[in-house]
Amino acid sequence: MTNRTGKEYIAHWEKAFDSVLTPLDDFIHRQTTSGILLMICALVALYLANSQWSDAYHHLLEKTFTIGTPEFNLTKSLHHWINDGLMALFFFVIGLELKREILVGELANLKQAMLPIIAAIGGMLVPVAIYISINPEGHTFDGWGVPMATDIAFALGTLALLGNRIPKNLLTFLVALAIVDDLGAVMVIAVFYTETISVQALLIAAVTLGLLIALNLGGIRRSLPYIFLGIVLWIAMLKSGVHATLAGIFLAFTIPMRPKYDADRFLTQIHEMVGQIKKAYQNEKNIVKNDELRSRVHALGKGVQMVQSPAQIMERTMHIPSAYLIIPIFALANAGVPVDWSALGSIVTHPVSVGITAGLVIGKLVGIAGFSWVAVKLGLTSLPAGLNFKHIVGAALMGGIGFTMSIFIAELGFAHSPEDLLMAKTGVLIASAVAGISGFVWLYWTADKQSEQ
Repeated sequence: MTNRTGKEYIAHWEKAFDSVLTPLDDFIHRQTTSGILLMICALVALYLANSQWSDAYHHLLEKTFTIGTPEFNLTKSLHHWINDGLMALFFFVIGLELKREILVGELANLKQAMLPIIAAIGGMLVPVAIYISINPEGHTFDGWGVPMATDIAFALGTLALLGNRIPKNLLTFLVALAIVDDLGAVMVIAVFYTETISVQALLIAAVTLGLLIALNLGGIRRSLPYIFLGIVLWIAMLKSGVHATLAGIFLAFTIPMRPKYDADRFLTQIHEMVGQIKKAYQNEKNIVKNDELRSRVHALGKGVQMVQSPAQIMERTMHIPSAYLIIPIFALANAGVPVDWSALGSIVTHPVSVGITAGLVIGKLVGIAGFSWVAVKLGLTSLPAGLNFKHIVGAALMGGIGFTMSIFIAELGFAHSPEDLLMAKTGVLIASAVAGISGFVWLYWTADKQSEQ
């Protein structure tokens, strides 16, 4: 059913999609919705891991799948396909976001970017220091990178529940902080969580990356060559020992950010095409019968594509599968932590779970809020308009939600220690719950107090 208004047909739900969002608004909207979906999937995974379907759940994750030919193939468990394969696409989206923010976004202006950069550095260093102070040596030391990451989808999803109680600048601050945080986590994975290196595979990866850069410098904007070489890069990284998901970051940074048409040329072309479309329309008003009109409209659509950069188009295209498919699947595959209630006391007091919980909850609060306060007091930067340190404290508490990236790093750090991995995941889940609830309550309380003044 449609409602007719003049000559325009409007479906019942069509108006909901008619609003034009800015890139940041679009990003926040998708991340907040993804965060809520992520919470649901995490709860489902916890339920499955502690129900009568626990064995079936773990059996499914360990089931192996082979892709390729008899001469060359990859055989991995479903769990590894998700963490090494699907998460490479997630990192690709992260890379596109990083590139956009660095070139034209919140991180493009150094003075404006200083606050989230300094806050993110503090939010990485202090949690790591707290974890190392509790786990200074031995096999538990390998989890030091787990509490340094913030889950942007979870954090924004929690913030979204506050609605108009919080200023939009706080969302912008948290987005920029989390993106810098992700960059730090990616560097840590690349440098410290890499196993045995295959020089031959690494050389293939380097040559492939060089070809991708050459495509960029040569002005190639079609996506197919980048996709093909991106797959080659991922396989080479997988075989090299460097974590394969980093291929997504490297690929993203080679996608062109400059559009083919500049704005002036686009406007000139649009003006000419409108005249041609009007002329073709006079001959036949039904576009289905009018080949000339249809071809002009198609050319107009190509022009609209050409005035956008390939990186922006890919980021927008990949955001939906990343937010609503990849991350929820990752949560379903990795948040299934079996809880032994009889041993709960020993679990929550284990050095790994204590170090991660303290690092995320206390370390993020002290690191983000403390470094921000010092930076502002020293005159290195200033608070954005409409924000005060109560807002920064709330964002710092939300920064302790470390779900996706923290569990991902835990999978790398404790790949050969199932018991420590269980403790790490438990610590991440406890910390994320505590940080999310305390951040929500803090911001709700301070916003309510402000509204009364």
